[in-house]
Amino acid sequence: MTTLRWRAARLLEHSAARALVPLLCVLLLGALFHADGAFFDWQAHRSMLREISVVGILACGMTLVIVTAGIDLSVGSLVGLCAVCVALFTMPLGLPDGVGVLAVLALGAAAGATCGALVAYPRLQPFIVTLAMMVFARGLAKWLAGGQKVTRSFRGPDGDFVTVPSPRLFEAIDTRVLGDNVSVVTLIFLGCAFGCWLVLSRMRIGRYLYAVGGNFEAARLSGVPVRSTLVFAYALCGLLAAVAGICQAAQETHGDPETGMGYELDAIAMVVLGGTSLAGGRGGVGLTLIGALTLGYLQKTLSLNAYSTEARLMLTGAILIAAVLFQRRLARRAA
Repeated sequence: MTTLRWRAARLLEHSAARALVPLLCVLLLGALFHADGAFFDWQAHRSMLREISVVGILACGMTLVIVTAGIDLSVGSLVGLCAVCVALFTMPLGLPDGVGVLAVLALGAAAGATCGALVAYPRLQPFIVTLAMMVFARGLAKWLAGGQKVTRSFRGPDGDFVTVPSPRLFEAIDTRVLGDNVSVVTLIFLGCAFGCWLVLSRMRIGRYLYAVGGNFEAARLSGVPVRSTLVFAYALCGLLAAVAGICQAAQETHGDPETGMGYELDAIAMVVLGGTSLAGGRGGVGLTLIGALTLGYLQKTLSLNAYSTEARLMLTGAILIAAVLFQRRLARRAA
C-alpha cells in the first residue's frame, strides 16, 4: 500500500497527470449519464470538438499570455470585431477572400500588440488594459456593422437590396473532412495549438515567456528582452483571436457584432483547468488541450441530459471550482 501511494504521489508530480484527473472524472460522468447511449456515438464527440474549437483557439493564445503572468479579457470582443470585419470585407465590399483574411489577421495582431505595448512600456495592469480593449473592440464592431448582423444580403449604393453568394472561405471552413468525420475548424484549432506548442517548447521566445512570467525583474536583469516579449505574447494572442473570429463568422455565415461575448472567460477556464498557473511561469498548450476537452465534455454531457442553459451555467461554474480545488489538493499532496 505504501509503494502504491508513493507511485501515485510521483505520478501526480506531473502537471499533465493532475490535469487528466478532472477530465477522467468528466468522462466517467458522461459514461454513467450517457443519455440512452448518445454519449458513445461518435457524432457527439465530433460535435463537441467542433463546439470547443473557436474557444480553444482563444485558449491557445491565452496560454501564452497567462504564462507571462498576464491576462487578456479582450479576446471575446476581438472575435466579434474580426467576425464583422471578415464578413464586411468578403461580402459587401467584395474583396478577395485572401485579402480579407490577411486584413483581419493584421487587425487582430495589431490590437493584441497595442495591449502588449501598454502592458510592457507604461507597465499598466493587464486587467485594465485588456478590459479597455474589450469595450473598445465591441463598440467598434457594433459601429462597423451598424448595430446589426453583416450578411450576404445588404443595401447597395443605389439603395436596393443586393444578395451575393456566400464566400468560398466560409464554405471551406464550415465543412467536414476525413470521411465527413472531422470539422475543418477542429483541424484549425489543432494547428493553432501545435504552433503555440512550438513557440513555447522549441523557440527561444518561449523560454523568454516563461522567464518573464516567473520573475519579471530577474528576467530583465538576465538580459531577457522583457518588453518585446510581452508585446509578442499579446500580439500572438490577438492574432489567434482573429483566427477564431474568422472561424466564428464562417460557422454562422455572417458577422455578428454580439458574437464572442463571454468567450474570454471560457478560454481562461480551459487554461486554468489544464493546470497552467495564473501566477505565470508554469503551464503549456498541452495542458490547455486537456482543459479544453474537460470543459467541452462537461458541457456536452449536461447538454445530452437536457439540462437547461441556466442549470448548465451554474453546474459548470461549480464543477470548475471543484476541479481546480481538487487539482491544488493533489499538487500539495504530491509536494
